[in-house]
Amino acid sequence: MRTSTLDDEARWRQVEARDHTVDGQFFYSVKTTGVYCRPSCAARLARRENVGFHATCADAERAGFRPCKRCKPDQQSMADEQCAKVVAVCRLIETADETPHLGELAAWVGLSRYHFHRVFKSVTGVTPKAYADAHRINRVQAQLKHSGSVTEAIYDAGYNSSGRFYAKSNGVLGMTPGKFRAGGGGADIRFAVGECSLGSFLTAATDKGVCAVLLGDDPDALLRELQDRFPHANLLGGDRDFELLVARVLGMIETPSRGIDLPLDIRGTAFQQRVWQALRDIPAGCTVSYTDIAERLGSPKSVRAVAGACAANHIAIAIPCHRVVRKGGDLAGYYWGIARKRELLRRETEPP
Repeated sequence: MRTSTLDDEARWRQVEARDHTVDGQFFYSVKTTGVYCRPSCAARLARRENVGFHATCADAERAGFRPCKRCKPDQQSMADEQCAKVVAVCRLIETADETPHLGELAAWVGLSRYHFHRVFKSVTGVTPKAYADAHRINRVQAQLKHSGSVTEAIYDAGYNSSGRFYAKSNGVLGMTPGKFRAGGGGADIRFAVGECSLGSFLTAATDKGVCAVLLGDDPDALLRELQDRFPHANLLGGDRDFELLVARVLGMIETPSRGIDLPLDIRGTAFQQRVWQALRDIPAGCTVSYTDIAERLGSPKSVRAVAGACAANHIAIAIPCHRVVRKGGDLAGYYWGIARKRELLRRETEPP
């Protein structure tokens, strides 16, 4: 059972909003009816003075309240049931030798094809096919490091045609499978490390665009992070054109309120790329919550997946994950440190 750190007035606001995202974190009771409910209960809203709050169903029942017959707080919610079914399907996809067809997956959890497709996308943020494709890409990445050949790795990951994988490999791996298997061997990545008011920063780019903007306190640590991702890539010092690109990145760091349109080499799963594009659509000086992003993507239950995509972003500021906060306005986490996030937001709202 999840626990809540909210005070009673914050809980009441969520009851007023019938916020389903906090179902299970607490329950509320109504003195005049003698029942207790989930925060999202659709029943007529009680008067505030008649409402109390409880951490668990057991607490509410010990206080003399009975479960609401409408929202059935003592039973698993429909949303929880759907999530459990989707999690089971995800495990099935991950362990299957070949990706099951949509109809097979729907039948396995007892839903129609249409309803299953809608529920799966609502929970994960992507379609079953996109989830399966992303999982197979991850399997290829793992297999490429250990298999005897590229072809073997592709087939081991569940592709029944190497041509189908090669057709999309550059967009996900950022290079051919052979180069990825060699840890980026043969791929040219230009980079430079510099200093800014937030500490050290590293800029790296392929011929497609910027693939990393890293922030930190230790220049050597930033370089090691780049080397860990592409241990055998050709890491090259920047030429004059690259120095101009680095100067643009520095300007973006120092004055994020101005914004900047950099050529980017973005690599990630279909869902991650959707999240990152949504981040780029947030205006400077504005913040949104992880829940807001999930709802914009049409997947209101994928809040955790949105947070995971933000954490996986390695192109600081150009993909502005610093503009995403928790629903209550708390700054939450930031890959490069909360202090940097706070300062970036200050610079956007209080430009010089």
